[in-house]
Amino acid sequence: MRRRDSGSGVFSAPFERFKRDDISDWASGFTLLDTMETYFDSHLDLLQRNLAKTSDRLKMRAEETLNDIKKDVLKEGMLKMMPASSTQLERELQRYKLKVSQRLLAITQTWHSAKVIRTREKVTFFLAVMTLLLTALLFGMAPEWIHVAYTIQAAYYLPLRVYMYKKRAWHYFLFDLCYYCNVLDLVFIWAMPESPALFVACYCLSLGSLASAVITWRNSLVFHDWDKVTSLFIHIYPPLVFTVIRHYYPGAHARFPALREVPHMRPVTALLLSAIIYLIWQLLYWKVQSGQRITSFTYLLNDKRGAIGRALSRVPHQYREVAFMFGQLVYSVITELPAVFVLYDSAFWSSAYVLFLFAVSVWNGGGFYIEVFGRKFERELEKLRKELAEVNARSERSSPTLCPQNDDDLTVVSSSPNLSHKTLSPSPSEVELPQETVPLQTQNGDAHN
Repeated sequence: MRRRDSGSGVFSAPFERFKRDDISDWASGFTLLDTMETYFDSHLDLLQRNLAKTSDRLKMRAEETLNDIKKDVLKEGMLKMMPASSTQLERELQRYKLKVSQRLLAITQTWHSAKVIRTREKVTFFLAVMTLLLTALLFGMAPEWIHVAYTIQAAYYLPLRVYMYKKRAWHYFLFDLCYYCNVLDLVFIWAMPESPALFVACYCLSLGSLASAVITWRNSLVFHDWDKVTSLFIHIYPPLVFTVIRHYYPGAHARFPALREVPHMRPVTALLLSAIIYLIWQLLYWKVQSGQRITSFTYLLNDKRGAIGRALSRVPHQYREVAFMFGQLVYSVITELPAVFVLYDSAFWSSAYVLFLFAVSVWNGGGFYIEVFGRKFERELEKLRKELAEVNARSERSSPTLCPQNDDDLTVVSSSPNLSHKTLSPSPSEVELPQETVPLQTQNGDAHN
């Protein structure tokens, strides 16, 4: 760890930059971005300090062990703690060095893993910000391309969500209503744009259950978190797409002939069609739920802190599935009422509704960055202070030495027949590690999982 003079402190470069930024009036507008940068840099500093601390601890342990061996040799005049032959001594030393090398390799793999995570978060941040900007430009300049942008992003987010959830054994969460609605929306846009029944069902579900989930499940606009960005896209982009198709798409009747058949929404017909689509999904979901798999139902049932989990826990066990399905149906119908009675006929209120949903997600994301992120930063800062205190305390203690303390010790060591002028602490380059113990690495230097 890099040290500085007593006048400038012992903090690393990112913290010195953070200290200077506090007195820079011109940079006050970038407080949030600077806090984020400082947080990520602090993680890097802490990882470097952990590596240095681990390496120092291993070196001190090796020195203490070898120093004890040396003391036994000097005290008894014979190798009490060692094998009788120099070959066995070399083998023991190689075994110990191999253990240390494996530990260092594990630390290196952790370093590379954290580095990959940081890179992925930067890419996610870049894509999320650029997607937001592109969506705003398309809405203002070329709204007829909004559904194309939605399709391209769905082709990226949905397969990746399937892969990630399958890898974590969460793939049965993909049978939830939100994914079902997104698939139906894509079917209507590209396969059945002339179907008024499918259009009504997609419109009601997208601006009903799907849109309200942004509020219910507290979707957050957290740019660097791929999982949160994907969840927000799944719930907020379909309402935007169908709002544009209904109110802002130039020549929408030519591209989507179903709109000619639905100049105004008929409430009974609309709710009935959306209920039929919902019941089809519910039947499929019930078949999935009937197996021994982790789904949203089992998750919500076991979540005793949530309102749904507490309500379901009061229902007899044999009726819980029925109660859950009926509750979802009621929730779906209630959330579709604004879309049926207000949003379909009013461009203003449709835009205000989508803007409100986006504002909720931004507010939730701001809470994450300021509150959750801030608490993590405080914990990391406190951890850094403890690390600095440990380093200062360790630097005041002298490390154990391996050299002879006097001429008599040197005479005994040089006259030992088993040592024969071999050093007690060979360098790591002198130890030949078995080839199979070193994990293969990829071209970028990261250990392959």
